[in-house]
Amino acid sequence: MQEKMFKEKYHIFEIEYKKEEIKYKNVDEIISFLEEKVKKHPIISFISIFDHYTHTKSLENSVISENIIDAKNIIFCFGLEIPTPEVLAVRPRSIGVCETKDSFVINFLVAPNETANDTMKSFIKEIKG
Repeated sequence: MQEKMFKEKYHIFEIEYKKEEIKYKNVDEIISFLEEKVKKHPIISFISIFDHYTHTKSLENSVISENIIDAKNIIFCFGLEIPTPEVLAVRPRSIGVCETKDSFVINFLVAPNETANDTMKSFIKEIKG
């Protein structure tokens, strides 16, 4: 897993798994795995699954890379504390799962809470098994 800078201002963690590296065959299987992890966690509250690919494809003049087959986000919140109003600006959390022709790219925006980052990293690393 690597930390990257997206658009020169957003810190993200990202990993790419070649399709032959993992047992999951599509985005839905990976999202289901992550949903199970989120729902079993004692602090995390599951919110929703967002079908980013279908939404974008439905829009007039949308642009999707030819290499992208599917893209979804699982949305959830750790929400253990609200120390300041500003924390609401960085919640809820989301993990993106994108299927390309030969791999799955999984990423998330770096959270201001190291425990949240570590938890999301561990979920993503477990995809490889």
